Amino acid sequence: MHRIGCMESPRLEIDPSGVAWVVFDDPDAKVNLFNAGVFARLDKILDELQQRKPKGVVFISGKPDIFIAGADIKELERIRDAAHAEELSRAGQRIFGKIEKLDVPTVAAINGACLGGGCEMVLACTARVASDNRKTQIGLPETQLGIVPGWGGTQRLPRLIGLRAALGIIVPGGSVDAVRALKIGLVDAVVPAVALRHAALAALDKPIHRKAGRWPPAFIVRRIARKQVLTRTRGHYPAPLKAIEVAGRGFDAEARALGEVAATGQCKNLIRVFFLREKYSKLRVEGVEPIKKKIEKVGVLGAGVMGAGIAQWCSARGLTVRLKDVKPEFVASGMKRIADTYREAVKRRRITPLDMEHGMARVHPTTEYTGFGSCDLVIEAVLENIEIKRALYGELTPLLGEQCVIASNTSAIPIDELAEATGRPERFVGIHFFNPVHRMPLVEIVRGTKTTPAVLAAALEFAKQLKKIPVVVSGTPGFLVNRLLMPYLNEAGVMLGEGFGVKAIDEAMLDFGWPMGPLRLIDEVGIDVAVDVAGELASAFRDRMTVAPILQQLHQQKLKGRKGGAGFYIYKGRRERLNSALGLRSSTRVSTDAVQKRLMAVMIAEAKRCLGEQVVASEDDVDVGMIFGTGFPPFRGGLVKWARDTGVW
Repeated sequence: MHRIGCMESPRLEIDPSGVAWVVFDDPDAKVNLFNAGVFARLDKILDELQQRKPKGVVFISGKPDIFIAGADIKELERIRDAAHAEELSRAGQRIFGKIEKLDVPTVAAINGACLGGGCEMVLACTARVASDNRKTQIGLPETQLGIVPGWGGTQRLPRLIGLRAALGIIVPGGSVDAVRALKIGLVDAVVPAVALRHAALAALDKPIHRKAGRWPPAFIVRRIARKQVLTRTRGHYPAPLKAIEVAGRGFDAEARALGEVAATGQCKNLIRVFFLREKYSKLRVEGVEPIKKKIEKVGVLGAGVMGAGIAQWCSARGLTVRLKDVKPEFVASGMKRIADTYREAVKRRRITPLDMEHGMARVHPTTEYTGFGSCDLVIEAVLENIEIKRALYGELTPLLGEQCVIASNTSAIPIDELAEATGRPERFVGIHFFNPVHRMPLVEIVRGTKTTPAVLAAALEFAKQLKKIPVVVSGTPGFLVNRLLMPYLNEAGVMLGEGFGVKAIDEAMLDFGWPMGPLRLIDEVGIDVAVDVAGELASAFRDRMTVAPILQQLHQQKLKGRKGGAGFYIYKGRRERLNSALGLRSSTRVSTDAVQKRLMAVMIAEAKRCLGEQVVASEDDVDVGMIFGTGFPPFRGGLVKWARDTGVW
């Protein structure tokens, strides 16, 4: 095989049969990305192919689980204005247009992630074949960064699979696996990875006959899609709406749309959040070797909602788990929760039934401490009661190995108070997950005053093993997230007592961009849990916080929120309605802006205190904690970023 430019990516190879192979394999990176250099080389290769007239062209990756992961986000960050973004769009459209205009068959051989610009490139090919590798995902995630696909994706995808199916990928910034891609017509064949090259060659020789789709009228599809987006986002994210508007309406419209959305504050903030995620997912203690480089066996104490969630997530990431509780029925309930989470993942095609079987097999339920002596890390997730936790550590610690990391999932109890009960405070650390564990990306790594750097480093490595985003916080009451979130939730309760309506409060914060209102969130967390955490913080910060009477009232009435079927709202299946039995009547007329200002002011004030007390080291820590731990609206860039942007910091 003759190679041209073998040290570059992409490179051109011509095999003895006359087929040209365009190979993407960046020698200096783990993934293939589109940047100015890659585009320049691809442009040159396409000009050469137009002259050579090979038998056919195959676009393929030299990396095992990556085709092309999209554009280099650093180059998106450098977009100056709308005109610059539009110029970049037209440049990409021109290059991919050359693929479409080649006078020979072109096939994309996809193994691994084929996202963003990678997906847009393969859409310009005559045919696409994909491997059945579970890491093969094809999609257009641009709207998650506040932009629209700008290199032909909004035009070629609707043409290929229909507008409705295309918007189902473009609008949420989603992707599909190979099987789904075949079903909707996005790829023409799915084969084992070892047969991918052979399948690509076969596709060059075999004409592709696609059935004409019977698709609903475009105006109806656009109307429905727009309504769904507005319901979900309340108009805060312009990119999905712009994508609906321009999909299938021409390359000029696409380029102009990219220019418009790339210049927005939402886009800049979403790109900032992307880089924060990247930074924190690689967090480590500089110059320190973790006491345990890799955690393989985990003990989880407590099979309730949090304990079961932690056990499931650990087992899904390949770790062996001992799950203990005091009664067989508690353990059985925890195992059911784990199985339900796995079944939901299978239903959503995130894992296979075999993955579920293997994951369940890695969880070993027990009512005894047998097996805990060989654990690398033990995490306690029992009731938020300090005396119960202390008694448990007294039983547990003597059974553990000297190098075992001891952790607590406590959400508010000061870490030092728990650490002393173990007799090994230097080995103790907080690892605070958020509910539901399989959905919330953040973990707070809570350092005690005696936690050694090596143990802190091991906790960070553990978070990375679990694909979580860690933020390091001090072991003061509430740590970071609950320290900021609980006063906000409690203040909503105080406002109820002043005559503000449940709907008025929740709707105002939905309008701000929160995924749910504060009173609805209390129901989701659990009224009992909210009262416990609020009580802990009220005890610690008597000068500025008391538990809202309405929360205490609902707790005394044994209302627990969603898990009990009733709280501020009544829950029946997936439906919810206001709980009129509470007798809460709105007697105060107030603007949405006033509700937002009051509730956010409480959170901002607490954030300033956390930074002043060095609960966290930086403003970025606050922003990461609030975005990934509470759902603070990402398009605002983070709590501190938003407060500084609006002048309220």
